Amino acid sequence: PSVPRHTNRLINEKSPYLLQHAHNPVDWYPWGQEAFDKAKTENKLIFLSVGYSTCHWCHVMEEESFKSKKIGEILNEHFVCIKVDREERPDVDKVYMTFVQATSGGGGWPMSVWLTPDLKPFAGGTYFPPEDGVHRVGFRTVLLRIAEQWKENKDALLESSQRILEALRHTSEVRVQGQESPPPAKEVMDTCFQQLSRSYDEDYGGFSKSPKFPTPVNLNFLFTFWALHQTTPEGARALQMALHTLKMMAHGGIHDHIGQGFHRYSTDQHWHVPHFEKMLYDQGQLAAMYSKAFQISGDEFFADVVRDILLYVSRDLSDQAGGFYSAEDADSYPTTTSREKREGAFCVWTAKELRALLPDPVEGATEGTTLGDVFMHHYGVEEAGNVDPMKDPHQELKGKNVLIARCPPELTAARFGLEPGQLSALLQKCQQRLSSARAQRPRPHLDTKMLAAWNGLMISGFAQAGATLAEQGYVRRAAQAAAFLRTHLFDPDSGRLLRSCYRGKHNSVEQSAVPIQGFLEDYVFVIQALFDLYEASLEQGWLEWALHLQHMQDKLFWDPKGFAYFSTEASDPFLLLRLKDDQDGAEPTPNSVAVTNLLRAACYSGHMDWVEKAGKILAAFSERLQKIPITLPEMVRATAVFHHTLKQVVICGDPQGEDTKEMLHCVRSVFSPNKVLMVADGDSAGFLYRQLPFLASLERKDGKSTAYICSNFTCSLPITSVQELHGMLSP
Repeated sequence: PSVPRHTNRLINEKSPYLLQHAHNPVDWYPWGQEAFDKAKTENKLIFLSVGYSTCHWCHVMEEESFKSKKIGEILNEHFVCIKVDREERPDVDKVYMTFVQATSGGGGWPMSVWLTPDLKPFAGGTYFPPEDGVHRVGFRTVLLRIAEQWKENKDALLESSQRILEALRHTSEVRVQGQESPPPAKEVMDTCFQQLSRSYDEDYGGFSKSPKFPTPVNLNFLFTFWALHQTTPEGARALQMALHTLKMMAHGGIHDHIGQGFHRYSTDQHWHVPHFEKMLYDQGQLAAMYSKAFQISGDEFFADVVRDILLYVSRDLSDQAGGFYSAEDADSYPTTTSREKREGAFCVWTAKELRALLPDPVEGATEGTTLGDVFMHHYGVEEAGNVDPMKDPHQELKGKNVLIARCPPELTAARFGLEPGQLSALLQKCQQRLSSARAQRPRPHLDTKMLAAWNGLMISGFAQAGATLAEQGYVRRAAQAAAFLRTHLFDPDSGRLLRSCYRGKHNSVEQSAVPIQGFLEDYVFVIQALFDLYEASLEQGWLEWALHLQHMQDKLFWDPKGFAYFSTEASDPFLLLRLKDDQDGAEPTPNSVAVTNLLRAACYSGHMDWVEKAGKILAAFSERLQKIPITLPEMVRATAVFHHTLKQVVICGDPQGEDTKEMLHCVRSVFSPNKVLMVADGDSAGFLYRQLPFLASLERKDGKSTAYICSNFTCSLPITSVQELHGMLSP
């Protein structure tokens, strides 16, 4: 690389996204006091640009505008320019995205917002092309017009920004209305199921035509709906919708058939041509969903997909200290000599390349068949490329193939006169060879930032997979990551979580000069992970830490007047709004998961005020849950768990004893959305016995491991037979 001509103060930051912009001719500031003081002192507007390091259109806007000397001069002359990594600062992103969505009817990244010196927004949008086009005003024009407005109509702009802020405060408020109680579970569940059922794609699965997103929250809801309606046609349909969606995704191009893991979303209805970035939060949630699919169906296909995801994360998104990295980019250089990055370059193939790599004749197949013939037929490879030009507006994938499993294995085998077992071995051989070939290509950018919230989701993925597939290696990996969080993203002095840390020089783990404090989502996803990890490992230390973090979450984020949790603390003077997210998206909204966390925390601690708090969250969101539950499927699921009361499944026995292990295997093999598991090992000085005195009254029967199913700390008769326990666990 040539020596950069410009260097701005982002060079001192840790975020990979901010560092990508450290050599722009724009005089960028990070979000903070220095930038705010400059805007006030010089009475300048602020231009706020928000994105993330694996965002395709963020790269495009940087290339076109932020690397332009001319545009840089306009920005530097008229504005104080601030860059924000939305993954580091979801709080800042959410406040200004709320404004952009309210005023423009859409949102996305890069987000471009203009603020008064006191941080109030008055104009905004997303991506702007550099110059005026037929349908869009160019970025340069927008900058000059806004600078002119500030010069000529400053008072009007200030007044308008104040009005906008007040309107946003009013419309974004989520609070309990009067004496509202949690909404009835049956009506909310039924409405959510009907809304999802109407939007379901019968042919290809998923819940829209295109683009198509994995939406684990929908699948999680459908599994719970099935569990509570197993004998009804609606229950059967819910399960079919979830399993078919997961199968079609795994066959599709959204699934990386050579490098494992899942891409962000599909640009088409068929799950074929993806947007190629890979995000940690998708891998964590999808590992959990495919584990549940295996638990319910017993189909090894789903277990294989779990192993595939966790192999990818272990190999490509894991820091040697134990944490998980955030993402891999969609764009990369096609060859080592290329000057320009292209979307998907790392993942796509020409037919010619595949023929050259897979020329071997196939023994036992119809005469003249090569490995390439079998592989290309199975994965829908075409000589001229298999990407619809309509899905490739920039012609980056012309002549290329995105692999998609077009045929059931038995049909591919029959076509070439092979046995199904033989086909599986051949495809595996092809995949290994293509993986080696792909390793010679320049890799996409890796975002090595490590976030508490996303690490929490991934720990849950490993822990649930470890419990369901009886793979202790996955449980150990989850524990290693949890220990990483405790070392690097937890401050034992204050008892609080931190948001992020970073891979530094020589693979060290680094922290920002001023660490970013954890947000609500960090607490919620880490607490959920620690409960999942306790159930998989039975190590009581994880439970103890989870309950400590739950108390801290209550202290920092609870709204005692309107109920539910704010996304941010009250102490940040530079945040104009304290918001409560009211929509499950790529990740569930934190309040949705908090309901289930609180119910689990109450079961493990005996603190019944946590059950009351869970009810208050549902009361605060009651109107939305009753009118448009499809926007909050994870909270709808939590409503059902709240009304059905969690079963405490207590196994009295030696955790290492074979009879205890049999019972644990039984509990873990049954999908039951309203249970918590604990082992009473007879250690009356242990954490669980101190929290739950009733455990001391439960005994082993006839010296054998004995299970009890308890509700609100009242227990069933002792159960010593695995068959009886299995029957009792079914929802």
